[in-house]
Amino acid sequence: MTDKVPEWLTAEVFEDVLRRNVDGFVKVRSFKPELGSGAGDNYATIMLRVKIEVELKDDKIDDVSYMVKLPHQVAIYKEMIKNSNIFDTERIMYKDVVPEMEAMYKEVGVDITFGAKSYDLKNAKSDYVVLEDLGPKGFKNASRLEGLDQIHTERVLKKLAQWHAASAVRVATKGPYPRAHTMGMFNPTTRPIMKDISKGMGAKFLKCCESFEGKEAYIEKVKALQPQVVDLVFDLFSNLKETEFNVLNHGDFWCNNIMFQYDDLGHITEVYLIDFQFPNYGTVAQDLTNFLISSTKLEDKLNKFDYYIKVYHDNLVEHLKILQYPKALPTLRDIHKSLFRSGVSGFAVASGGMAAVLMDPTEDASLENFVGSGSDGVDFQLQMFQNPRYRKHIEVVLPWLLNRGALDIN
Repeated sequence: MTDKVPEWLTAEVFEDVLRRNVDGFVKVRSFKPELGSGAGDNYATIMLRVKIEVELKDDKIDDVSYMVKLPHQVAIYKEMIKNSNIFDTERIMYKDVVPEMEAMYKEVGVDITFGAKSYDLKNAKSDYVVLEDLGPKGFKNASRLEGLDQIHTERVLKKLAQWHAASAVRVATKGPYPRAHTMGMFNPTTRPIMKDISKGMGAKFLKCCESFEGKEAYIEKVKALQPQVVDLVFDLFSNLKETEFNVLNHGDFWCNNIMFQYDDLGHITEVYLIDFQFPNYGTVAQDLTNFLISSTKLEDKLNKFDYYIKVYHDNLVEHLKILQYPKALPTLRDIHKSLFRSGVSGFAVASGGMAAVLMDPTEDASLENFVGSGSDGVDFQLQMFQNPRYRKHIEVVLPWLLNRGALDIN
C-alpha cells in the first residue's frame, strides 16, 4: 500500500468534505486508505477506499468511506493521458453531464440516478476523482468471470438506454457536448501508443489463436485484420457519421463499471454506472458491442445477442419518447445497421478486453503487464489468451464474427 497512497492523501485533505457532508462533524479519529479493487478488476486507475472514523457533536462515532481514484505513475500511462486527462474528463462528467441528464428526467417526472456522488478535495497534489463509497448502500459488482445472466443484462441495457436517450435529447435540444470531452479513448495523440500496445498484445493473441479449435475458418482473416485493428476502430469511432443515431457513449462499458443493488431476496433494486473516464460521442454500437461481447455469460453471449439489442431498443424508444426527442426515432433496423457497420469493434473487444475480463485474479494483473512488452508482460498476456475460460468464449465468438462479416477489412 505504501507505493499506492500519495503523501498528500491525508485526513486534513478530507476535512472540508466531511464538514459539508457529515452532519455534526467534529473531527477525524482515524483515517485508513486501503486498496479498493481486486486484482484484475481495474486497470485504468489506482482505486483506493478511504475509511474514516469521525467524531460527531453528540459524542457519537460514525464510520464513513470514500472511493479515491488516482493515476498510475508508470511512463506509458503518463504518455497516454498527457493530452487527454481522464481525471479532468471524469470530474466534468460527474459535475456537469450526469446531473444534467438526471435533471432532464426530473423535469418530466421521472426519478433516475445514474451513479455515485462526487466530491472536490482542497489541496490535492495530483490528479484525482473522489466518489461516495457505494458499498454501504449495498452496491456491488456481479462476477466478471461468470458473466451477467439475462436478468442482470436486461437491467443494464435499460439503464444504458436511459443514458443514451438523455444524451441524444440533450444534443438535439441544447447542442453538442464540448468535443474535447467526448473523444474518449480516440484522441489522435493516443493512436500511436495504442498501435504499439496492440502490436505486442496482438502477437500474443495470434500465437494463441493458432491453437483454437476451428481456426481454419478464420485464421487468415484474423492475421490480416490484427495489424490494422487499431486504425480501423479509431477511424470508426473518431469520425462521426451524422446519418446514424448518435449518443454520448459511456466509452468503457463492461461489467466492472456497473454496480448492482439488491434487496433481501436478492432481487436487483438499482443499477449505477461508474468510471466515466472515456465518454465518446458517436454510434450506440460502441457501448453495446463492448458490453455484450465482454460481459455476458457464455450461454447467452451470442444466442441472445439479437434479443438483447431488442431489449435495448425498446427501452431506448420508450425513454426518447418520455424526454420528447424532437427527431425521428431510431428503428431496430437502424441499431442493427450500426452494429454491422461497427463489426470490427467486436473483434477488438474479443481479442483484447474480453480476455482481461475473463482472467482469473492474479497478483500479476497490473497495467504494466497488461500493456507491457517485458518478460512479465509477455507472460501475463499469454496467460490471458491461454486461459481456458477465455478460450471457451473466443472459440465461439470468432466464428460468429466471421459469419457477420466483422473480420473483413473492406
